Amino acid sequence: MRVLLIGANGYLGRFVADRLLADPAVQLTALGRGDDADVRFDLASGSPGALTRFLDAVHPGVVINCAGAIRGGARELTRHNTVAVATVCEALRRSGCGARLVQIGCGAEYGPSQPGSSTAEDAVPRPGGPYGVSKLAATELVLGSGLDAVVLRVFSPAGPGTPAGSPLGRLAEALRRAMQAGDGELKLGGLGVQRDFIDVRDVARAVHAASLSAAQGVINIGSGRAVRLRDVAGILARVAGYSGNLHELDGPPGPPVRPGIGHPRHEPDHAAPVAHPYPDGCGSWQQADVRTARDRLGWRPRINLEESLADIWMEAACRI
Repeated sequence: MRVLLIGANGYLGRFVADRLLADPAVQLTALGRGDDADVRFDLASGSPGALTRFLDAVHPGVVINCAGAIRGGARELTRHNTVAVATVCEALRRSGCGARLVQIGCGAEYGPSQPGSSTAEDAVPRPGGPYGVSKLAATELVLGSGLDAVVLRVFSPAGPGTPAGSPLGRLAEALRRAMQAGDGELKLGGLGVQRDFIDVRDVARAVHAASLSAAQGVINIGSGRAVRLRDVAGILARVAGYSGNLHELDGPPGPPVRPGIGHPRHEPDHAAPVAHPYPDGCGSWQQADVRTARDRLGWRPRINLEESLADIWMEAACRI
């Protein structure tokens, strides 16, 4: 099976590429903007006609689109997340390759949900920011394209390679700096939100399964369990061996959290506050209903959150 992977050098794309390369039945071609792609092509500015000619030449059986942008203004997000997907859909419609499309969506397409609830695929999407809007528009383009296509709505990916600018990446970096400076207290903000974290390697397994399946429509990819960022910070501190206090600036009244071992050092209160807001427009709570992924893809998450966080910390610790 020949697979064309778009965005192979991105956070998710790297792990999807590794997963596909481990399958001896897959012949992988990577398309992207970087010099290390097999074929250089910018979806946001390239023409559907040029991409169609390439599809007709390579004749893939599956096209996987992991490309996109997570930060930037509305215009930039629309260009990379929506216009780019319109180019892919148009090229596939024109091409004679008949390839199946696996599009990577995101949980931010749903927007805020009721605390305590699980969001299923039939929920009405109400994205709370330009990122979610741009990804939802891409999903609608795919679903309305008439192609053999599936959209995987990935909730909050975690694990090795987590971008330093992401909430978990910033949390690990703040912890690294506190340990390097010998600070006995780390001040944190924005820890009240709850998100459904899923390891990036489990996401790659889901993408592989989707490429082999006949499933269409939207399928949620998550752990099925919301975790408060406050608890994530505690796990990360324990994994790192941080023995100081985590002081939550906007949390409930009470003593600081002590996630580490031993006694915290009583030092001057000079540590600068570190805020970790979740800019996905999903409010205080998000949890995926993942029964469709189980039933239609035969997929379940395998890697627990502590292992994902240990890998995030290992990369951050290398900078100490």
